[in-house]
Amino acid sequence: MKIRNVLSHAAKAAFLIVLLWPAKAMTCTSFIVSGKATPDGRPLIFKNRDTGGMDNVAVLVQGERYRYIGIVGARDMRPTDVWGGHNEAGFAIMNTAAYNLNGCKSEDADNDGVVMRRALEVCRTLQDFENLLDTLPKPMGVNSNYGVLDAEGGCAYYETGDKGFVKFDANSPQDAPDGYIVRTNHGFSGCRDIDQGVERYMAISDFMAQACREKNLERKYLLTRVPRHLTHGLTKINLYDMMPDDEEDTHLFPFLDFIPRFISASALMVQGVQKGEDPSLTISWTSIGWPMASVAMPLMIQGGTDLPRVVTHGEDGKSWLCTQAMKQKMRVFPLRRGNKRDYIDISKLINRKGTGIAQRIVPIEAEVLKRGDAVIKKVRKAKTDHAERLLREYYAWIDEYLTKEYPSDNS
Repeated sequence: MKIRNVLSHAAKAAFLIVLLWPAKAMTCTSFIVSGKATPDGRPLIFKNRDTGGMDNVAVLVQGERYRYIGIVGARDMRPTDVWGGHNEAGFAIMNTAAYNLNGCKSEDADNDGVVMRRALEVCRTLQDFENLLDTLPKPMGVNSNYGVLDAEGGCAYYETGDKGFVKFDANSPQDAPDGYIVRTNHGFSGCRDIDQGVERYMAISDFMAQACREKNLERKYLLTRVPRHLTHGLTKINLYDMMPDDEEDTHLFPFLDFIPRFISASALMVQGVQKGEDPSLTISWTSIGWPMASVAMPLMIQGGTDLPRVVTHGEDGKSWLCTQAMKQKMRVFPLRRGNKRDYIDISKLINRKGTGIAQRIVPIEAEVLKRGDAVIKKVRKAKTDHAERLLREYYAWIDEYLTKEYPSDNS
């Protein structure tokens, strides 16, 4: 086995800067896209979730008013906190921790997930969400950039602190000249002296600007590329340019402030509906587990009471897919002492032979998405009972396919 130091002098200098900068543990990368900017007219909200609680599951819950699909921590059996999802009225929400919306003392908040769970239960429109924020007791106990869409074409961020919110509208030429907005871990209406997530903000800004120039603000492209984007926003180092020959050609490399991180636990893209379309056709394209090693799939409330078993609570309380993705992640992060979360073996992630986990998962995901697109095309034209049958059959196929095709932890 060969071990090489792959840092050039320039890379060493650049990463020294990153290593000296403080980093928040609870961090995420997100964007929203107006339906005016997507090829099919359906708005998008996206979140790559970073968290200390890396066991995530998908749930389908009957809320006070609406049923909703959400991403929750595996231990949260009766969800109190939801970290992104959509409801049967076509309302969807996700967030990133902002840290700077309650003054110039960086702080986390307790109620970010509680607010999202409540919003999914009772909100139909962006206006409903604004009314909810207006009527919650103050201080609200939040410090978040909430990304929201509805079935009426609404798509906006709400930079929300303890006392109120500031709206940034993806349909506004002033707020979003190109029809999209990005956020990581600071709000533009907050105390800018303590901005967090700057390097990832640079990375997602560069990525989305290029996608916009190439007229590629398209659901599948963004869904499959952003969680596996390996160009650093500050240094511009692209790990795909540094691929080792194969898995035996071990390359240890600092892995800080890329969009995917050790603590990335899931990725969620909610695709809204076209104006006039049935709101229940809203879709959560969901990747449970470390997104570099997980598989995205479409989840819809029209499936009735079912979701794929591989993303829901299993007998051990965890998601099967999340568990498998985390096993693969530990092969990519091989150190067991020291700052073990900060260094990857690039060869186990990507290599020129094409056997890295990020490469092996792509054709598996492609098949899931290809079949999903075909099913959704039929569901959009089907009556409710037929739509439920189509989705249940598709979910059953996902369970069988992934448990058979997903790479084993020692392969």
